[in-house]
Amino acid sequence: MPWSSNATLLVSVSCGDEALRAIYKPERGERPLWDYPSGLWRREIAAYAVSETLGWGIVPETLRRVDAPMGEGSLQRFVEDADFEQHYFTLMDEPAHHDRLRQMCVFDLAINNADRKGGHCLIATDGVIYGIDHGLSFQPSPRLRTVIWEFGGQPIPDAWRADLRRLADAELLELDDLLDEEEIEALRRRARAIADLPSIPQVGEEYRHYPWPYV
Repeated sequence: MPWSSNATLLVSVSCGDEALRAIYKPERGERPLWDYPSGLWRREIAAYAVSETLGWGIVPETLRRVDAPMGEGSLQRFVEDADFEQHYFTLMDEPAHHDRLRQMCVFDLAINNADRKGGHCLIATDGVIYGIDHGLSFQPSPRLRTVIWEFGGQPIPDAWRADLRRLADAELLELDDLLDEEEIEALRRRARAIADLPSIPQVGEEYRHYPWPYV
């Protein structure tokens, strides 16, 4: 996939007569970062695990692949039928999408997403909006960088808050070999803190942190 910071490969996955396309992110293709350990692909899988625990279905199916052409990494279902002309800024023009985008905003708060670009919001032909590219997430210290700032002050539905409390209290055993203990505990703290909020936090213009590029 062109213009990616790290090796991001569109691959074919087959089992017998069935085949689909997926995004393969091998650790071998990562650029070293000072603020994240190597193995960003683990955070891709962790984001999927959190999305599934919440029951929100934000992240396409993502799993670990050991026996792969460039070595160990993550494999995520490619959203084949996505409209790639659409992104967060175009989706915001349609009020019918706002609840899902607001849910993605809350999800990003929980996982401490440091890279929610507009192009990381994909809409499929069935109208489902997915979030992709979560390699820069789960830092224990505040690191939120996102283009989704329009929902500050809007209520967090009781059902979402209940989901976050359930996440905070879950065993989360699948995260044990993906994140370190401090990161998992920070995730629990964030989930509990968000669940106790009646609305999404508002911040002033001077405190907003955006990723680059925006899309």
